[in-house]
Amino acid sequence: MKIRKIELFELHLPYAGGSYELSGGRIYTGFDSVIVCITADSGTEGWGESTPFGPNYIAAHARGARAGVEEIAPYLIGRDPRDVDRINDAMDEALLGHNHAKSALDLACWDLFGKSVGLPVYRLLGGATGNRLPAISSIYAGTPEDMRARVAEHRAMGYMGHSIKVGAMDSEGGPALDAERIAASLADRQPGEYFIVDANGGLIPETALRMLRALPDGLDFVLEAPCATWRETLSLRQRCDVPIILDELAQEDGDIAKLVALDVADGIGLKISKAGGLTHARRHRDICRAAGLTISVQDTVGSTLSAASIFHMGATVPERLLRCVLDPRDMVTIQTGAFDAPIENGGVLPPDAPGLGVTMNRDLLGQAVAIWED
Repeated sequence: MKIRKIELFELHLPYAGGSYELSGGRIYTGFDSVIVCITADSGTEGWGESTPFGPNYIAAHARGARAGVEEIAPYLIGRDPRDVDRINDAMDEALLGHNHAKSALDLACWDLFGKSVGLPVYRLLGGATGNRLPAISSIYAGTPEDMRARVAEHRAMGYMGHSIKVGAMDSEGGPALDAERIAASLADRQPGEYFIVDANGGLIPETALRMLRALPDGLDFVLEAPCATWRETLSLRQRCDVPIILDELAQEDGDIAKLVALDVADGIGLKISKAGGLTHARRHRDICRAAGLTISVQDTVGSTLSAASIFHMGATVPERLLRCVLDPRDMVTIQTGAFDAPIENGGVLPPDAPGLGVTMNRDLLGQAVAIWED
């Protein structure tokens, strides 16, 4: 099997909730998705997606991702897409960094790999545990009452986990407001639910400690990505007794090794596109497994293809280490294809269809913005 053609598409995904607010006053109303289709010499198509959250979230943005695909694509024509490690070596030779650009191409190769052997991607990643994957909601920063209500709405939809966004500026209410947001969101906590308090790197040790000290006793949650730098995170780690998980700081393979070496956290938020695709995500999973770190499999945002990659990877994480998976489909108003993976009975399972299991809607995508072929 050889790569014969690569097509690049762009698609705007409106946010389903209207306006999504993160720490530091970052607000998003929609997301720019980068989608690729890789066609093999057999005529089989593989699809991948990368949807950056916004240019001020991490060092990634959609126009940069498309430019990255343009740099890389010519180097992949004629290669076997099933040699995923060699494909990633070729991408690294063509372009340093830019994981968000490489992720869409990597996913498309895994999709082709699975279709070529008639197996779902989770089988190629090591096999599924067979357990339903608890899904996590994404609760943007708002008033405490609003956040409590949105947690309840997602609870009614079958979500077992909830990611609570915090990081208010002092002018907005600061640590006191964030403490109220956390307490309100956890007020109706049910047995078995898992709560992440996610600052997206928007706190410093001082504000994080003030927030934690303002909380009532006995609240059960983990603190995700509290600070923007390793130094700040390690400083906070030494002075708080709340479990910490890393996200924005855990992007490269070496970041996961550094996390273990410094004992700076208890787990990671494994975002597929942030890691550069399933090939690197598989390495992150294995390092975490060896070190006893918990894993929440997510992505920045996205639609059907992103959901598929998350579920296939999540299905391979041992139950004692997997905390939750994100379903980005409910974050946007447009779905890019058919995908049989409903949330029910407390979780979700990836389908047994070959590859990622997504039947893409080409009519929705329109004309490709760029094409490379042999």
